Amino acid sequence: MFKIKWLGQAGLLFESEQLTVMIDPYLSDSVVKINPKNYRRVPIDRSLFDVRPDVMVFTHDHLDHLDYETAEVFLRNEEKQIVVMASDLAYKGAVKFGHGHNYLRMLPGTEWTEKGVLFKAVTAYHSEPSAIGIIIDDGERKYYITGDTLYNEKIFAELPNDIDVLFLPFNGVGNNMNITDARRFAKAVGAKQVVPMHVGMFDEMSPEFFGGDNTVVPTLYEVIEL
Repeated sequence: MFKIKWLGQAGLLFESEQLTVMIDPYLSDSVVKINPKNYRRVPIDRSLFDVRPDVMVFTHDHLDHLDYETAEVFLRNEEKQIVVMASDLAYKGAVKFGHGHNYLRMLPGTEWTEKGVLFKAVTAYHSEPSAIGIIIDDGERKYYITGDTLYNEKIFAELPNDIDVLFLPFNGVGNNMNITDARRFAKAVGAKQVVPMHVGMFDEMSPEFFGGDNTVVPTLYEVIEL
């Protein structure tokens, strides 16, 4: 079973004895160079740069998800081959790092098994047209990371009916669900536990705002108690 840490924004770190997975890490302040209003409001835990992931997932090609400054730190390492799973546009960006890593273009429905853990890409409805969500099944739990997405009922047809933990955005800007629609989305998915995120990096929102009896509020850089 994985121990999971929230890295801020949509970043997650999944760790087990067999596998380390890093999803959408944003560990720089690169977005501010494009939009001065979106400056980083939380510190960077630089110890994370010592992590050697087996798998990296980039759900889409937006800078707070595929951050080239962050990705370079991990992908410039040639000593360990990383399986890099990415949406179509993110794949085209990530593969340029080279260094012998195994780059996988993940379209909705694409599956990959790594050390007994199954990864499946599902559709996300976002301003980046190739954006994906990802389902991770370690044999004990099924985790669904929506990626950035708006509410769309077509998504539910791609999902299993036994999701254990749902990770979803609710900041309500940039083609993400607002809190009302995110709550509707969570109810439709029917996950046992919901972890709200994608807040607090460029705004003053908190995961605590989401509410709900089955909500697990993540604390930055700490293990999420599921």
